[in-house]
Amino acid sequence: MSAGVTVWFTGLSGAGKTTLCGLVKAGLIAAGARVEVLDGDDVRRHLAPDLGFSREDRMKNIERAAFVARLLSRNGVIVLASFITPYQSMRNYLRQELDPYIEVYVRCSLKECIRRDVKGLYRKALRGEVPRFTGISDEYEEPVNPDVTVDTEQCSKEEGARLILDFLRRRSFI
Repeated sequence: MSAGVTVWFTGLSGAGKTTLCGLVKAGLIAAGARVEVLDGDDVRRHLAPDLGFSREDRMKNIERAAFVARLLSRNGVIVLASFITPYQSMRNYLRQELDPYIEVYVRCSLKECIRRDVKGLYRKALRGEVPRFTGISDEYEEPVNPDVTVDTEQCSKEEGARLILDFLRRRSFI
């Protein structure tokens, strides 16, 4: 069985995390890898419906996702986890708890994320309808030392996926 790894995508809502995960997943499957995606929205809906958006609740959500990622990766699965993960302390926790762990910062300016606003959440947050919304009424701490940075304003989604897949190849995960 090949080694598993958790590839954690962090970035603002609308930055392109889910899109990149899908493309990376397709590339991994084509390479014969075992892969699972943990999407922040799905995990919150199924594993954390009891949690709100306080800093403490957000951390509990990340801890639950990390637990699932650890179970999968220790069984040879490449886990692609797509979560905003707004605080550096969360990412430090993940780096400690998940081994191996690869942090992918999906960089995109707040202005561009608001322009994209795929889910209409920024409009609601700007009207005050969504409390503690990351980037508007709650902070997003830019990652200190991500393993890979994909700037979705500067490169295509295909180029971004290729950067991540190349990194995984160099580290012998595929």
